[in-house]
Amino acid sequence: MLVHLIIAGLVFLVAGAGAGAQVPPSGSELAAYTGLHKAAASGSVDEIRMLIAGNANPNARDGAGRTPLHVAAFGSRYDAIRALIAGGGDINALENDRYDVITIAAVKDDVRMVKLAIELGGNPRAVTSRYDGTALIAAAHLGHDEVVKALIQAGAPLDHVNNLGWTALIEAVVLGDGGERHVATARALVAAGADKTIGDRDGVTPLQHAEKRRYRAMVVVLE
Repeated sequence: MLVHLIIAGLVFLVAGAGAGAQVPPSGSELAAYTGLHKAAASGSVDEIRMLIAGNANPNARDGAGRTPLHVAAFGSRYDAIRALIAGGGDINALENDRYDVITIAAVKDDVRMVKLAIELGGNPRAVTSRYDGTALIAAAHLGHDEVVKALIQAGAPLDHVNNLGWTALIEAVVLGDGGERHVATARALVAAGADKTIGDRDGVTPLQHAEKRRYRAMVVVLE
């Protein structure tokens, strides 16, 4: 199980680098965890309940500011998430790099976790990350189209502009590969009413970016 978490973390780091380089617990951190952080990492619901009944703090922080909920999100521990929330965990807490459970799950392409976090009170409109972005922008950047659809349905802001000057639609183009999932992401955003005319800091629109990159399928969506 520990090996699985370490491998998942390494994959996650590579996938999430452009979305703000989210940092899951390292192997050494996982090995050193005690209490609720350890229980969250392993997904031990019984231990979580026992520790909380013994007055363990469900919002305790590790050295990176991760609560047990963040650790559970990185490990896709759905039942642990429920148990921690039931015990008073803050689903909207931000770790040191300003990521919440929803954004962690969005970058991880974990649709189930995104929906669960929203169900349990997570805020899909929250401004997260060092880029003052949103979970929707992070998911759009990575072409996580099903996550994008779930966030849209939950009321995520379509036209939020991060501190790079980019919307979710712009990121789907300029940080995407023009492939099927990024096209599906752009299509979902446009269908939901995202503003195609919002340009970057130089005024370049998503369509112009797509044309420059010769992303023909993306151009069709944006025209």
